[in-house]
This record gives sequence, C-alpha cells and structure tokens, in this order.
Amino acid sequence: MLLYMTPAFKAYIFILTFVLGTVLGSFTNCMAWRIAHNEDFVHGHSHCATCGHQLGAKDLVPVFSWLFQKGRCRYCGEKISVRYPLTELITGIAFVLVLFRYDISLSALQYLILVIILLAISLIDLDIAIIPDRFILAGIINYVVFAVLGGGNIIKNILTGVFNGIVIAVPLIIIVLIMDKVLKKESMGGGDIKLFFMVSMYFNWKYSLFMVLLSCIIGIVFTLIFSNIKANDEDNPMAFPFGPSIAASAVISLIVAEPIINLYLGLFF
Repeated sequence: MLLYMTPAFKAYIFILTFVLGTVLGSFTNCMAWRIAHNEDFVHGHSHCATCGHQLGAKDLVPVFSWLFQKGRCRYCGEKISVRYPLTELITGIAFVLVLFRYDISLSALQYLILVIILLAISLIDLDIAIIPDRFILAGIINYVVFAVLGGGNIIKNILTGVFNGIVIAVPLIIIVLIMDKVLKKESMGGGDIKLFFMVSMYFNWKYSLFMVLLSCIIGIVFTLIFSNIKANDEDNPMAFPFGPSIAASAVISLIVAEPIINLYLGLFF
C-alpha cells in the first residue's frame, strides 16, 4: 500500500507512526514503572517519582519535555533518568521500521502491539527482575487474535504458533535443567523461558534460532556495558535481567531475520 502513495503522504504516514510510537513508549514506561512499584497504572495521574508532584501537559510531551527541562523535574529539580526519552525514541524508531518492513497490514499492527508488550516486559524486568505472566499471556492472546483475523485455517494457524513456541522452549528447558545441575544455581529464570516461548510463536524455527542466538549476543553486550545492573537474586548475585535482551532480539528479528537468513542460505543453495 505504501508503494502506491506519493512521497509526501508516505513521509506523513511514517512521521505519524513515529509520533505514535513515542507516545505509546512514554505510556508504557509510565505503566511499567507503576507496576514495578505496586502502583495502580489504570487510575491516577502521572507524577514525579521523587517529589510526587502531579505532572502537567508540558511535562508529558515525549522526548521534548525531557530536552526542554534539561533532564530535570520542573518542580523539585531532581534529575529525570535518560531512560525516558531513550525509550520513547527507540519505540518510535521501532514502529517506523515495523511499518517499513510490513507495510500497512494486519501483520504490522500485530507486531506493533508485540513491540509494546515486549517494551513493558523489558522495563519491568530491568526494574524488579520479574517478567509478569500477564504480559506473556498478552503476547499469546495477541498472536491468537491475529491468527483469527488473518483468516484461512484458524486452528492450524494457532497450533503452528504453539508448535513454534514448543520447538524452542522445550530444548531450552532441558539445557537449563542440565546447566542448573552443573552450575548448582539457576542459569535462566522461568520467566525468560516463558518469554522465549511467547515470542517464538511469531516465528518459524529458523527465525527463532536466529532470535535465540541474537539474544545471547545482545545479553553479553548488555552485561559488559551495564555491568552495574543485576537481577537482585540472592542465590545468584551475578545474575542479570535477560528479558530486555530477548525482547530486543525479537524486535530486531521481526525486521531483519528473513533477509539475513535468506542471504546466508543463498551462500549454500
């Protein structure tokens, strides 16, 4: 559909998509923070995490509010984490890339929703080292809903997704159980395995393997750059939250897994 639009209208669609991404990224950041701190994210108003002052409209413009206020709260002057504008920017860019990759389609909408679910999982995991089951369930429901909307053999589509998830999750469980015995400590959390199952529903086995490999690479880089971030696990003090690495690899795989795998296979066939 984008192919047949004028360049000006195409640019308008991408800008609109980017803005939508930043807005939803801001909302998801707020939601994740409230969940991590046991606050009600459905009711109430956004407020400064330090002074508690209710934020006004000028404080809630994605990216720009942080820039104009020089990264500080307007009311108490406390620093506001750079995580907020970065999350908004990254979400906006992810939205644009998904739209560019999948055009205006049901698949694009499904993956945009998945991006938000994965963002919430990442932020909560970073805050409290927990991946809430409700977001795993949300990702599964998202897959099932679009399997129904996509038409065709609905039961086959749903079972294919479940099979794709099992193909990755079951071997991972076996490997983790062996590693737990060898290391005598937890090598991977149950939430991470559930997350692998959920995101693998959206891929075939080749793309899932690419995603798993990529998540390990991102995880290593993550620990090297952010060595101060730990999972607050008393039994394993060196553990780090792996959810963000899985989520990032899943989003990247949505965009580049197919062309990269086809390019690789093209070297041999």
